[in-house]
Amino acid sequence: MSTKIFVNLPVKNLNASIEFFTQLGYQFNAQFTDETATCMIVSEDIFVMLLTEEKFKTFTPNAICDATKNTEVLVCLSTESREAIDDQIRKAIAAGGTTYKEPQDYGFMYAHGFQDLDGHIWELMYMEPEAINQG
Repeated sequence: MSTKIFVNLPVKNLNASIEFFTQLGYQFNAQFTDETATCMIVSEDIFVMLLTEEKFKTFTPNAICDATKNTEVLVCLSTESREAIDDQIRKAIAAGGTTYKEPQDYGFMYAHGFQDLDGHIWELMYMEPEAINQG
């Protein structure tokens, strides 16, 4: 069985976050969704648990970081093309997200990102397949 990753993020308004990420094309696993949490499906092995701040507090003894003022995590996802990145950034802005810097074009690699409604940073990256060292 392959290793799966579940990123857990606190959100101020679960319904608003679900609507935001739905507009970006993500789907959710109803089996792990209630009024306090949802499981966003990123890929076959990557999931993001969006948890109300109250629910998130039950998993950690530490204070919740205000992601609009501090960065607690930077989520980076690969994409299939530069165009997919630009399209996702447009969708994020239209859904209420923001960008925090200009796109980064390194020739063999292209990256851009957005901040969601709670300020979490989502970096999107595309790398030319021939630029990846297979050895």
